[in-house]
Amino acid sequence: MAEITAALVKDLREKTGAGMMDCKRALSETAGDLEGAVDWLRKKGLAAAAKKAGRVAAEGLVGVATKGNVGAVVEVNTETDFVARNETFQDFVRTVSELALRVYHLDELKAAPYPNTGRIVDEELTNMIATIGENMNLRRAARLEVSPGVVVSYTHNALAPHLGKIGVLVAVQSAADPTKLADFARRLALHVAAANPLYLDIASVDAKALERERNVLREQARASGKADAIIEKMVEGRLKKFYEETVLTEQIFVIDGETRMSKVLEQAAQDLGAAVKVTGFARFALGEGIDKGSNDFAAEVAATAKR
Repeated sequence: MAEITAALVKDLREKTGAGMMDCKRALSETAGDLEGAVDWLRKKGLAAAAKKAGRVAAEGLVGVATKGNVGAVVEVNTETDFVARNETFQDFVRTVSELALRVYHLDELKAAPYPNTGRIVDEELTNMIATIGENMNLRRAARLEVSPGVVVSYTHNALAPHLGKIGVLVAVQSAADPTKLADFARRLALHVAAANPLYLDIASVDAKALERERNVLREQARASGKADAIIEKMVEGRLKKFYEETVLTEQIFVIDGETRMSKVLEQAAQDLGAAVKVTGFARFALGEGIDKGSNDFAAEVAATAKR
């Protein structure tokens, strides 16, 4: 049996594009025979799956799961919306979101055992890529936990229970009755889905983002020709609008359209008979931030032919 060296694994990866762990396994299964390992990967569909990895995957599903005071949200991308309607794919997203309740990082989730397969999550995803024929990507995951209190979820544009285009988690800390608290938290989750806050409160606003906003407002104010002292007051005044757009506690509650969220939380504490505090939230919108580019190869060829 040939020694399975790092160089041998590298050669196999370059030949097939398969993942490092898959290459190691292939070489182990074939006693270090490189060509045999290539065939082994092809038979398993892993080499074919790797070739799809360069294709843009911006469709798919966001999945949410909750259990008691813990919640998780994941995004799994595909190339087309058609695959998002595939029951096998939906089962995968649902299972992964439930697995995410027990892990804290994306890498841990990818390495977690996938139920009833003998594979880990990442390997099961590779297997689906080979089976379904599209590139897929477990892009991100978030987990919230609170005690005492509840974590609730909301799914917008749902294709199936707990699976949709937008997934939201909200964690609310309180000693109030859990059922009543969960009802209130669901209203908060609806707000987060609609208003898309970036920060929980003013204290949590990213310092670099705040300074960037100040600089933009400062340059805009300078166009007025006023003195620097006046400009700084103008900047601080205009920052209020920035907070109202991006900070959860400063936003107007979308359900009534008039009450500031900080007041909504105060009123909830009175109604529920216990202090109420939002300790965290997560909002995943499918495909946000992905550069979809252009994959219309036929159109590119046609355009070239006309030159």
